[in-house]
Amino acid sequence: VEFLYCDLASMKSIRQFVQRFRAKNCPLHVLVNNAGVMLVPERKTEDGFEEHFGLNYLGHFLLTNLLLDTLKQSGTHCHNARIITVSSATHYVGKLHLNDLQSRCSYSPHGAYAQSKLALVLFTYRLQHLLTANGSHVTANVVDPGVVNTELYKHVFWMVKVVKWMTAWLFLKTPEEGASTSIFAAVSPEMEGAGGCYLYNEERTKSADVAYDEELQRRLWTESCKMVGISDESSRVP
Repeated sequence: VEFLYCDLASMKSIRQFVQRFRAKNCPLHVLVNNAGVMLVPERKTEDGFEEHFGLNYLGHFLLTNLLLDTLKQSGTHCHNARIITVSSATHYVGKLHLNDLQSRCSYSPHGAYAQSKLALVLFTYRLQHLLTANGSHVTANVVDPGVVNTELYKHVFWMVKVVKWMTAWLFLKTPEEGASTSIFAAVSPEMEGAGGCYLYNEERTKSADVAYDEELQRRLWTESCKMVGISDESSRVP
């Protein structure tokens, strides 16, 4: 096991990480996008992005795109490279505000968090469409880990923290249980060659209806490329 530092809230840090990883000349068979914050007060990343959108979504968007060439080179017809992105059931109530992705007009921690998780599902579906169109041996899937007992809840209201502390053993998954679907997506033979899936409890299920809107997927992708400063190669793909 080797550790390479990467701050998903910093575009500079992400680019530096990718440079260090590429210098190792290693193949990349599995990428799990799992960093995140939840219900944080209104604040910005060092690049000026609203933190939920900047860290939860844009950081993973840039990281994945910068590693795509390595993933494509690593995947084969028999063993596809795999991209797993961790979203949340919260995406079902999320709304994507293309004219205000930074939640400047009216900030709500819950709304910003849900939007970032919906963006991850839209991103995954668009990414799989592009990978398929290019004939790449890479698959992209999105995972809902369930409600997991981690420090992700440190910004919730104090009463919720008390209830969580009292009932976690009964209703919340352990981190190990929460990781199971991501691991399933990463290594299970059942998922070989399967992409564009929304997975919960190691089973394919339906995501929010709006996540299947191909025009919304395309527009979010194009806008995301502008925000992180990369070229939009998808413009040539219908």
